[in-house]
Amino acid sequence: MLKGMVSIVTGGASGLGRATVERFAKNGGKVLILDIQGTRAQEVSKSLGSDVVASTGCVTSEKDVKKALDIVKEKFGRLDILVNCAGQSEAFQLYNFNKDKPCELEHFSKLVNINTVGTFNVTRLAVGLIGKNKPDSNGQRGVVVNTASTFAYDGDIGQVAYAASTAAIAGMTLPIARDLASQGIRVVTVAPGIFETPLISYLPEKMLDFIKRMTPFPSRLGKPEEFAHLVTSIVENPMLNGEVIRLDGAQRWFPL
Repeated sequence: MLKGMVSIVTGGASGLGRATVERFAKNGGKVLILDIQGTRAQEVSKSLGSDVVASTGCVTSEKDVKKALDIVKEKFGRLDILVNCAGQSEAFQLYNFNKDKPCELEHFSKLVNINTVGTFNVTRLAVGLIGKNKPDSNGQRGVVVNTASTFAYDGDIGQVAYAASTAAIAGMTLPIARDLASQGIRVVTVAPGIFETPLISYLPEKMLDFIKRMTPFPSRLGKPEEFAHLVTSIVENPMLNGEVIRLDGAQRWFPL
């Protein structure tokens, strides 16, 4: 089903986004990578052939997103799928009682801006192009897949900003799906557990071992390819809409 379909994948230069780009390309899809890591995005696109292109930009910038959409229109003539994977994670506690100092407000604002506002910004602009498609036999014009996190439900110590920013993405899912239903555009959010991506590079090995033990089965970190597999299933199943899907091996967090 992916053959010939045109996608934008934000954060597609690494991690979950890159795995999604690679899976789409392998199955005959056409993809634009929108990533702030411009050089890496270009390297990924070149490695996957002429049906994968890259655009350097930040998801919070209207100018950068519109530029990416213009490239898609010029190169491929349409847009069928948007996958929002761009995001950041940063750990800090609300108040450092040893130093008698609260966390910096900008730390919280930064994550909400990139994760929540960035997802909203790309979605609001991209659906205008998706909505120009001719409906298929189901009346569908396209699909939006957003990325939240299980921290939206089970936020741990030091994860207040990341939990809040991803909970907002989860919370937007149903209202956006309802907003776009009349145009035949589906919206689904994936809430991954801890996956093997650059996003967790700051975590010490001891913490990663603990995370694996907290995951009932399979007792390991998730693989980006498994995320990409779920995204493909969402695109291919027309009844999936307005839902947040956990992808975490039954992982649940308990207070430490």
